[in-house]
Amino acid sequence: MADQIAAGTSRTRAVLEVLAVFFRLGLTSFGGPVAHLGYFRDEFVARRRWLEEKAYADLVALCQFLPGPASSQVGMSIGILRAGVPGALAAWIGFTAPSAAMLVLFAYGVESNAGLLQGGVLHGLKVVTVAVVAQAVWSMGRTMCADRLHLTIALVSAAVILSSPGALTQFLVIALAGLVGWKLLRVEQDLAPAVEEIRVPRAVSAAAAILFFVLLAVLPIVAGWSGSAAVGMFDSFYRAGSLVFGGGHVVLPLLQSELIPKHWVSNDVFLAGYGAAQAVPGPLFTFAAYLGAASSVSPNGWTGALLCLVAIFLPSLLLVLAALPHWHALRGKKAARDALAGVNASVVGLLLAALYQPVWTSAILAPVDLALALVAYLLLVAWRVSPWIIVTLTAFGGAMLSQVTG
Repeated sequence: MADQIAAGTSRTRAVLEVLAVFFRLGLTSFGGPVAHLGYFRDEFVARRRWLEEKAYADLVALCQFLPGPASSQVGMSIGILRAGVPGALAAWIGFTAPSAAMLVLFAYGVESNAGLLQGGVLHGLKVVTVAVVAQAVWSMGRTMCADRLHLTIALVSAAVILSSPGALTQFLVIALAGLVGWKLLRVEQDLAPAVEEIRVPRAVSAAAAILFFVLLAVLPIVAGWSGSAAVGMFDSFYRAGSLVFGGGHVVLPLLQSELIPKHWVSNDVFLAGYGAAQAVPGPLFTFAAYLGAASSVSPNGWTGALLCLVAIFLPSLLLVLAALPHWHALRGKKAARDALAGVNASVVGLLLAALYQPVWTSAILAPVDLALALVAYLLLVAWRVSPWIIVTLTAFGGAMLSQVTG
């Protein structure tokens, strides 16, 4: 009995630890999904050492293959590795709650949130993203692209993505890199994944896979039959989270085409929320909370926000639970290791492409912006300053520079 109590206390402590760390990241992780991966790597690989670099790259590669918000899925996976299935929920709640709450308040017309879009603060937040992503590219590149063939895969991947940007291109590049890795790379056995245990029972994994497809097929039928606005909203946001590759920005046109013709929100309201979503930390999929709160039909307000938020993220959780145990088994096979080495190299290329477009092109508009980014990079890499402090300093610096130059 004492052992069971101790084990339960240990699990509870691990879940609370995951919740606390991801809540802090949810408050400070500006810059979109690519920057989030950089923040995660710095927090969980470099600082806390919850997993090794290669294990982290494995999770990133897996989540790039899955539809939905890759950074949130990586967070859920880290939560599972640390604290089992409850850890996935803790990671999601912690990382999602801050930005969702901010956007709901913005939907209620809070003026202070609108002020986030003014002045140089938003631009300063974009600049710090350059430093975060640059560090991720450099650190992961040294590990994942240690020879000419890996480096070639990474740079060709970056070139193709920059030449033909889009979610489909990214998916095809990653898939082709896996094929090249399978055919040409030879990864030794000692490069097997560093993840030792994935605490997802097989029954839970199977149930998650079945539920994902059942909801995808049944929700449209139930929504049409019942005529319920709540079911219709859940269906629209669930499909958006299930079928979109490429992350938050890709889901926006789909939501716009879903919601505006049904007059759930006006185009002006939609675009205002989209602007606010660029200025808050955390995953862009929390835009769903704003849309639910701002809906002209019931449920709306906090109830609508929670409904839409759960609907758009639920597919991500189900897919992670379904895929992660099998991914671990597959990753242990030689052919899969060779293929995944190619995929990991292409992920470095994807990060490199994103470092230029949209991170660099939207942030570095003048020499003074580059100077601010270099200071942020120095603090992050050489002095190991906490990312939230760097975010705060860079946002303040951006505001000051806008006053001087404006």
